[in-house]
Amino acid sequence: MSDPDVDFTSGDAGASMTYPMQCSALRKNGHVVLKGRPCKIVEMSTSKTGKHGHAKVHLVGIDIFTGKKNEDICPSTHNMDVPNIKRLDYQLVGVTEGYLSLMKDNGEIREDLKLPDSELGKEIESKFDAGEEILISVLSAMGEECAVAIKAMTSK
Repeated sequence: MSDPDVDFTSGDAGASMTYPMQCSALRKNGHVVLKGRPCKIVEMSTSKTGKHGHAKVHLVGIDIFTGKKNEDICPSTHNMDVPNIKRLDYQLVGVTEGYLSLMKDNGEIREDLKLPDSELGKEIESKFDAGEEILISVLSAMGEECAVAIKAMTSK
């Protein structure tokens, strides 16, 4: 009794892009969704319980993709979304028209990731042009991906 219209060959096992965590359980250098963006918490302060209710937590986070600062205040007992963040290393095999050609561990090539517009992008290009073998660390969260770091390849 299988449904012919359902395709189970691909999928992410129903993994959600975020998971809830109580505001008071969040920690500095952890991650949280602020204003709909995945952010790294750089500052946190808790105010005392007021006459009417809950202690409030003031969160300041830096967007992990854009570097923009976001702030939010929420009651310490409320849940906040925490992004599921994956970090994968790929071997750099080329740079073409502003896009990176990256090789996965299994030998597959992906060419859909943009070269960062930052100092990191310039460093990637210069190391590639110099013929260095490097690994690119790619951060993915909430349907977005970006290269965040590079490291020299070490022979196994």
